[in-house]
Amino acid sequence: MPTSSFENIVDRIEAVFRDHGDAEYLGEPVTMSQHMLQAAHLAELQGEAEDIVVAALLHDIGHFTGEMGAFTMEDVEDRYHEDAGAVLLDGHFPARIVDCVKYHVAAKRYLCATDVEYYDLLSEASRHSLKLQGGAMPADECAQMQRNPNLDAILKVRRLDEAAKDPQMQTPAFAHYRGMIERQRSRS
Repeated sequence: MPTSSFENIVDRIEAVFRDHGDAEYLGEPVTMSQHMLQAAHLAELQGEAEDIVVAALLHDIGHFTGEMGAFTMEDVEDRYHEDAGAVLLDGHFPARIVDCVKYHVAAKRYLCATDVEYYDLLSEASRHSLKLQGGAMPADECAQMQRNPNLDAILKVRRLDEAAKDPQMQTPAFAHYRGMIERQRSRS
């Protein structure tokens, strides 16, 4: 889906939700759009800043824009969706949003290394992808992660990601978030 075929990045993001949002979400009981909308909705319910809401909404956009496609439970290699998502958003959104997307996988690895209870919160699919992504972070990578000025935001989005897998949760539609996305885009 080349960017040039869309008037702007917000139209492209909306097309991703419209055209691919009903795809299965990595062995979880929700679709991709349900998962991303739930993460944004939970951020709103928690009173998070608008950039965290947008980052939560867009954290998995790379599953649809990367050359390697979406993760499956049969995968034996990582597909680096976080990098694909960051590439899509970089230059269009503030660094804090891009970092939340780029480092949400690293945040899972970081939390598994630094929070003894976090691993127990992971679903079976998240545990499988964790293995493919390198497992819990070693101490030197944790120290590097701690130097990221957006670490608190990244960790918030990671925790929202893990909580956004409820097949019964009702959320606003994508249209509810479009204005937020446009405002955040204009801040870049």
